[in-house]
Amino acid sequence: MTTLAELYRIDNFIDTFALGHYARVLDAVDQRTGQTIAFKVLRSEHLSQNGDIRWEYRAFSSEADLLIKLANSPSIVKLRDCGYLSTHSEAPAGGDIQSFGLNISAFKEHTPDFAERDWRPYLTLENLPRNNNLLYLMKPSQQNTRWRLPTEEGLALALQFAQFLQMAHRQNIVYLDHKLEHVYWDGSRLQIIDLNSSRQLENGVKTGDSQFFRMDVHNLCVGILYPIFTGLSPQKTTLRPQPSSQLEVERRYQDITALDFGVEPSLSQSIQDLLQRGAAMQIETIDEFLDELRRVAAQQGWDFPAQYTSPPSRDARDQMRAGLRKLREGQDAIRTARDLFREAIIQDGIPADMEEELRRLVKAANEMFNHRVIP
Repeated sequence: MTTLAELYRIDNFIDTFALGHYARVLDAVDQRTGQTIAFKVLRSEHLSQNGDIRWEYRAFSSEADLLIKLANSPSIVKLRDCGYLSTHSEAPAGGDIQSFGLNISAFKEHTPDFAERDWRPYLTLENLPRNNNLLYLMKPSQQNTRWRLPTEEGLALALQFAQFLQMAHRQNIVYLDHKLEHVYWDGSRLQIIDLNSSRQLENGVKTGDSQFFRMDVHNLCVGILYPIFTGLSPQKTTLRPQPSSQLEVERRYQDITALDFGVEPSLSQSIQDLLQRGAAMQIETIDEFLDELRRVAAQQGWDFPAQYTSPPSRDARDQMRAGLRKLREGQDAIRTARDLFREAIIQDGIPADMEEELRRLVKAANEMFNHRVIP
């Protein structure tokens, strides 16, 4: 039998800013490769009861299966390993482990055996930087603060997300669980996590299944694109973690059929119109949404074969992109400087006046960061 410590060194929780329903997620190091990974393990309260295997338990093998099927997408988090763990402690520190690597069939086949033994399923995944998580970045740190992505970056994110959904829908997979805590963005590349509430529809899509594809477009417009373009929750509140049980996922946005852009009147009317159509469930397929999104992006200087953009718009977009890169570099420099000041403060034996000066600098850097242009 293999012990957990032989395969993984488990470190701190990394999910505290947005706790999930199914699992806890921790920093970990794969002892075989030295690689830092995210260790996702079932919450103990979802272990089998009375011999029944709960759907939260089965969601792990379902997620592993979908991650492999969608592994060719550049936007999906990468699966590294799957298996079962004997310990019930929330932060695993010992116990035995059974790793199946990427053998998803064996992982699924052994679900009843390990459920009967009260072992918990786990997945290890590519570890994404917290500073790229959009809920972590955009959630206000003080009252009357709101950030939104620049239109250029919002369009880039929307196009990448739509391309991911297009790949998924062609395999009869619907994502469904659209919320900012599942979205990582570094200014140019989108990465998406958590497919444990996603669904594989039956082969040969049945009559009525089209509602799920339409719902996926609706949830993208309401749960992701509206917040990134306005800095607000679609429930007309400040940004906050969204509920995440299976039932809550499917009804989270069902009553939202219109979006309020009054807080962001400068947003392109064509973008507002497209998102309103998505919210109203008037877009049938992701292909239709992607075609319309490309038309809207062309008005903002994007080049697509079937769309016309004017030379001045194209040139202005090039300058805007260069300016946004400089802004991101500047904001990263402010964050680094602030962290250096914080590290200096905790040094033992520094003079009181030096500590006071460092605290003043940290406060000033925080004020600059709270008034940043880009989340």
